[in-house]
Amino acid sequence: MSSPFLLRHSAFLRFWLGQTASSLAYQMLVVGIGWQMYDLTDSALSLGLIGLAQFVPQLLLTLVAGHVADQYNRRVIVIVCRLVLAGTMGGLVYANLSGQLSPAIIYVCGALMGATRAFESPATQALLPNLITPDQFPRALALTSGTREATVIAGPALGGLVYLIGASWLYGASVVFFLVSALVLLSLQYEYQAPRKEPASLKSLFSGIHFIRDNPVVLGAISLDLFSVLLGGATALLPIVARDILHTGSWGLGLLRSAPALGALLMSIWLARFPLEKRVGKTMFYAVALFGLATIVFGLSQNLWLSMGALLVLGASDMVSVIIRSTLIQLETPDAMRGRVSAVNYIFIGTSNQLGEFESGVTAAWFGVVPAIIIGGIGTLAVVALWMKVFPALTHRDKLSS
Repeated sequence: MSSPFLLRHSAFLRFWLGQTASSLAYQMLVVGIGWQMYDLTDSALSLGLIGLAQFVPQLLLTLVAGHVADQYNRRVIVIVCRLVLAGTMGGLVYANLSGQLSPAIIYVCGALMGATRAFESPATQALLPNLITPDQFPRALALTSGTREATVIAGPALGGLVYLIGASWLYGASVVFFLVSALVLLSLQYEYQAPRKEPASLKSLFSGIHFIRDNPVVLGAISLDLFSVLLGGATALLPIVARDILHTGSWGLGLLRSAPALGALLMSIWLARFPLEKRVGKTMFYAVALFGLATIVFGLSQNLWLSMGALLVLGASDMVSVIIRSTLIQLETPDAMRGRVSAVNYIFIGTSNQLGEFESGVTAAWFGVVPAIIIGGIGTLAVVALWMKVFPALTHRDKLSS
């Protein structure tokens, strides 16, 4: 089981606890910041601007952050980022208690969160392979991914309950979780070897992109995720599906939103117990194909429980793809390059999620909700078939560790 694995690896246990606390804080904030902004402005546009305020600094700083993650102690970078996030949430606590809170303050805090996450994410992704051996990495990644999905389910619910007491209490709870995360990482010990310092130049900043371009396994894995998520972003249309097709209320929408995360959580538990060992390339393609088929079933369904089942399968198959892709990217990349490659991967993931929601909205406006979802699923299947031909090295990859 997973718990003996955690207990046998004290460094990974601290990393896992830190990630859990930080992820829970993030998921609580999704509820708090969005709800309070809507209370202040009564504007749907303001909610979109919060996302924009976070995304723009992430996009602008991620390549620089990848360079930093390869030049300095990644554990220290993550700790500093968590402390900055705690301070940012502390500012929201003060603004609430003093009666000075305004939309502008929330936007500024959102931009600070985005900038901080730009540095935190590449350092965190590149740190994990330093704590365990390559053969342990898939199981460790399954555990951290499963925990993240659990916080996606529990975090918003907990945040909503705490918000009933008051917004300052929710932000204060986030401060506590970020501080706990930083304190746990302070006791994390691993053999850090300072790299040869490399000045920040265009060549260094873009070296992650060059490495991915020249490595067909990594390029195939990242681009497969980009296009499959871009075409299969049916979850963006859940409110319309729930109300107009399934004829259910907010409770049904809540069940539908939780279903992919629940499927991913269950699959991560399975993969932590039974790690993938052979035919990983074809397994990833089959998982993405199943993602596309589940999307088509979801688009055709007019029954709440069938739709939930399709979303469960969608989330579970996506988790298989995530574990294989993330493991291949980290293990195929030299440690000196992991920060920059992780930064590029982070940009691709963020872009695919944002553009996937946009694509779903546009196709739904053009063709209708059901055709848009089905077209997305068919497009995902087409991408799988094409990528299996274009990236034979990825298709025929047998083991996660080369």
